[in-house]
Amino acid sequence: LVSGSGNVAQFTVEKLIELGAKVVTVSDSSGYVYDEEGINQDKLAFVKRLKNIRRGRIKEYVDKYSQAVYTEADSTLDFNPLWNHKAACAFPCATQNEINGKDAQHLMKNGITLVAEGSNMPSTPEAIHTFLDKKILYAPGKASNAGGVAVSGLEMAQNSMRLSWPREEVDARLKIIMKSIHKACLDAAAEYGVPGNYMAGANIAGFVKVVNAMIDQGLV
Repeated sequence: LVSGSGNVAQFTVEKLIELGAKVVTVSDSSGYVYDEEGINQDKLAFVKRLKNIRRGRIKEYVDKYSQAVYTEADSTLDFNPLWNHKAACAFPCATQNEINGKDAQHLMKNGITLVAEGSNMPSTPEAIHTFLDKKILYAPGKASNAGGVAVSGLEMAQNSMRLSWPREEVDARLKIIMKSIHKACLDAAAEYGVPGNYMAGANIAGFVKVVNAMIDQGLV
């Protein structure tokens, strides 16, 4: 399950397809589409043209692919039906607080074993507590969506060296960075008595890095 249809969602879907996953949802503020057959590269290309060039609404997806089902957003509901489908993984890539406590319960009921945040703070505190209590793999956005900032750093490095790396090299360097972030989260969580808790690990690792930098600068 993927929410959103902007840059983060598009590249999340692209990477999931590359890794052999079957993506069945994308959304925008008007609603979401559920495509049980899965969103392949051709369908993703349509979404990119729709959102990046035509600036259209995601409901047009079902005009092109009639097997998909469009559900209009309903502000009177206290949950998002996008998160109430059978799936193994969830990737919130749309907006803040898009997964609340009720959504989290629906995800658990439908067999979700991993939640990886693409947008900034998409899960409410109640939802996060549910993920941690159920001991699923939960990747907080401060770690899992750090790739955007990391690639910006790689772009600055290229500019300063007057180089232009191919996409494959940028992706390879990003993979090294993300593996390092993953290890830092796991190591910090284990060191401070909460092994496997990526939320705590990300918070602690980030805090320690800032403190060490302040000490090095003589500010503490």
